[in-house]
Amino acid sequence: MDLFGFFGTILTPFKWLVSWIMWAFHEGFTFIGLPSGSGWTWTLSIVGLVLVIRAALIPVFVRQIKAQRGMQALQPEMKKLQAKYKGKTDQLSRQAMAQEQMALYKSHGTNPFSACLPILIQMPFFFSLFQVLSGVSHASQSNQGIFALSADQIKQFDNADIFGARLSDAFLPMIQNGNPNVSVIILSLIMILAMIASQFITQKQIMAKNMNDEAMASPFMRQQKMMLYILPLVFGVGGINFPIGVLIYWTTTNLWTMGQQFFVIRRMPTPGSPAYREYMKRREAKGLPLISNIKKSEPEAEVVEEPKGQRVQPQRKNRKKK
Repeated sequence: MDLFGFFGTILTPFKWLVSWIMWAFHEGFTFIGLPSGSGWTWTLSIVGLVLVIRAALIPVFVRQIKAQRGMQALQPEMKKLQAKYKGKTDQLSRQAMAQEQMALYKSHGTNPFSACLPILIQMPFFFSLFQVLSGVSHASQSNQGIFALSADQIKQFDNADIFGARLSDAFLPMIQNGNPNVSVIILSLIMILAMIASQFITQKQIMAKNMNDEAMASPFMRQQKMMLYILPLVFGVGGINFPIGVLIYWTTTNLWTMGQQFFVIRRMPTPGSPAYREYMKRREAKGLPLISNIKKSEPEAEVVEEPKGQRVQPQRKNRKKK
């Protein structure tokens, strides 16, 4: 079995799930009176697919927030660890450093990969939708269904369009086939720009508002800056190969992420970040108790201070004379 065949086999359950969710939404919209073959009915079905997947990923997103804050909290200790092993390149030192790093991650309940978990979980659904929509034209000509979508629904989808652009058409393949469609070109470019812009804005607002001073000066921040420009570029270049339906999916999920991050930054900001200081000012303006005051009211360990001046030496009890 070749690599693509193996990859396709792994994605089979996801293709069934993606096609079934689209089928369910399409049937629901048709039931309430929307035209079965309309491009807008199928577009709403794709949007419904996004809502279902992203709603299911909310617990994972919460874990991502905790992981990101844990990574920020351990940065001072990580700097000390890097200084401890600076210049030590032998294998034992590298192993010891790796073990201590893992211990730090465990103590803070985080790891470097947790922040990427939501996007990693979404990728199988994304590729599954890409393969389902990429096979629409061939399946329509062969009068075949694709997983949960019947042959009639595949024909409807293949002919469905919005603003004159078919949902199954893609920018680059259409140009390569020598049959350019102005509506497909314009709509693809608009969707790609919207996809890039929403992803860039989401990452930018995290870096500008929701990171504390220590995180801003850490190596973790340099990685974030690289991702700020690399990820939108990757999806922008790849977007010219995506069918319109896939661009709708990815732009919608990016808009969801942007709104979700805006909510988190405003209502649950990272302590010590600019957003956190703004949050405290809003609470103060409304007369609400400051979070720092609430924390100080909790019982703390009693600290016993030694009296200033000369230290009193302990006295021994008088022993009986022999």
